Amino acid sequence: MSNSIHKKYRVLDIFMRLVCGEYVSVKKLSMEYQVSTKSITRDINELKNFLCDNEGKSFGCEIMYSYQERAYYLEMDNFLLSKELLAVIKVLIASRCFNENQMKLIINKMETFMSAKDKKMTNELTSKELYHYIPVQSDCDNVLDNVWGISNCIREQKEITIEYYKMDRSKITRKVKPLAIVFSEYYFYLIAAHGANGLEVNRFYRMDRIVSYIKHRTGFHIEYNERFDEGELKNKIQYMWPGQGIKRYVKFEFTGPSVQAVLDKIPESEIVKCENGKYTISANVYGDGIKMFLLSQGAWVKVLEPEAFVQEMKAEITAMGNNYD
Repeated sequence: MSNSIHKKYRVLDIFMRLVCGEYVSVKKLSMEYQVSTKSITRDINELKNFLCDNEGKSFGCEIMYSYQERAYYLEMDNFLLSKELLAVIKVLIASRCFNENQMKLIINKMETFMSAKDKKMTNELTSKELYHYIPVQSDCDNVLDNVWGISNCIREQKEITIEYYKMDRSKITRKVKPLAIVFSEYYFYLIAAHGANGLEVNRFYRMDRIVSYIKHRTGFHIEYNERFDEGELKNKIQYMWPGQGIKRYVKFEFTGPSVQAVLDKIPESEIVKCENGKYTISANVYGDGIKMFLLSQGAWVKVLEPEAFVQEMKAEITAMGNNYD
């Protein structure tokens, strides 16, 4: 190999090591390549100049020197740091939404942007979680394919026909207008309009239960300012259980140990009164998820308004008590 080719290969190798998150030592590289430290320093300076000259194309990358490691590393302002990647990986594992192979593949791809040292630490901090990892059960072959494919149908406003397993395990085929995709409590959900003669209703479909879908040429049109607002939905719904699909205002008392946890669960809520450890909370919510959440708080909760919801809660609690007679 000629000296010029050898140098080009060496420079590219150094760059690839930096991209992969390695710390590169001038002294160690000079020994590995059997060249002077000045040659390695020139290589690194060439890479620095290249990144500087192509600042708009290099995603904010800059070669920096770490006095602690006594080596150079690549700082990527526009990409996730190792601490950020670790946090995302932890959230991803807790979601349980992907099968084991998908989960490991995604994590491995994320770890390629870590240094060898950070990757080793991340593996140590997540190894037990991954060993005991149990994904949620899924009917479809690949939930990622469903999410991506149907997302394109939403963007293009194309109708689709889905083959879907309901909760009772009966299979249905339904033509719908896909509006949005959200993630909540282990699952991706498709929110789609279904109905005829102007009587369309927005329904929730778990993406992992969609075993197949067909994209139609027929489209639909919704003005941008009238499109489904999944952000607003997430603030007003506690579980993806729409009930009658109604928006309502509720007021309740809470006497539990962590009122902040309640406020976090119901983003559009506020404390209107606090007296002797008893909090009165008002909230704007959507669907029946609020009932499921308040029931989960047991005797810490007492619903105050509206009266129809008070009676609904009483009836549910009575029915629960009857199960133990």
